[in-house]
Amino acid sequence: MSTTMPTIEAVRARSTPKADATRRRIYDAALEMFREKGFEQTTMRDIARKAGVALGAAYYYFASKDAIVLAFYQEMQESGHQPTLDAVAQQHKLRDRIRVVLEKRFELLAPNLKFLGALFKHSPDVNDPLSPFSEETRSIRDKAIELFRQAIEGSDIKVPADFISHLPRLLWLYQLGLVLFWIYDRSADKTRTMALMEKSLSLVVNLLRLSGLPLMRPVRRTILELLETVAA
Repeated sequence: MSTTMPTIEAVRARSTPKADATRRRIYDAALEMFREKGFEQTTMRDIARKAGVALGAAYYYFASKDAIVLAFYQEMQESGHQPTLDAVAQQHKLRDRIRVVLEKRFELLAPNLKFLGALFKHSPDVNDPLSPFSEETRSIRDKAIELFRQAIEGSDIKVPADFISHLPRLLWLYQLGLVLFWIYDRSADKTRTMALMEKSLSLVVNLLRLSGLPLMRPVRRTILELLETVAA
C-alpha cells in the first residue's frame, strides 16, 4: 500500500456521517471475523468482503488489522471506564473494589474470548503495537491503571505512602495474569478463574494489610527497588 495513506486521525478529522458509518461497518465486520475465524486467520481482504467495501477502502480507514485491534482496545476501555468507576464507588472494602474492576474487565472481554488468545501472544514484545506494554497502548494502559488507583483511594485499607504510587500498576499486572488464565480456562462458566480470583485476591489484600507494619518496611523497600528496576 502507498506510504501516503492517511492516518486514522486524519480520516477522523475530516469525517462525515457517511464516512463514520463506513468506518464502523468495517470495524464491526472485522470484530465479527476475528470472533468467528480468529485474528491470525483473518485477512484485510476478508474484512473488506464482509463489510461490502473495496479492499482499498478498508485500508483507507484502517492501515492494518493491528489498527483495528487498537481501536477495539480503545473502545473497550472507554465504554467500561465510567461504569467501572460507578461500581467501585458503591463499595468500601478494598477487596470488593478490586473485585469490581476485575469482574467488569471480564464482562467487557467475554464476547471476544476466541481471538484474545491470539492477541496475548503479542504481549511480551514491548515494541509490538498490540502489546499491553507498548507505546501505542500507553493511554489505554494508563486508564486501566487509573481504575485501580481509584479503587485504592477511599478504601478500608491504608496503603503506605511509599508504596501507593506503585500499587495500581502492580494490580494491573495482577489483572493481566488473571485475564491470561481466564482466556485458557476450559472449566464450565470459568469456575477455575473465579476460584483463582477469590483466593488470590484474599492473599493480595492480606499482604497489603501487613505492608504497613514496621517489620515489613525492609521487604517493601526491596519490592520497590525491584519495581523501579523493571520500570527502567
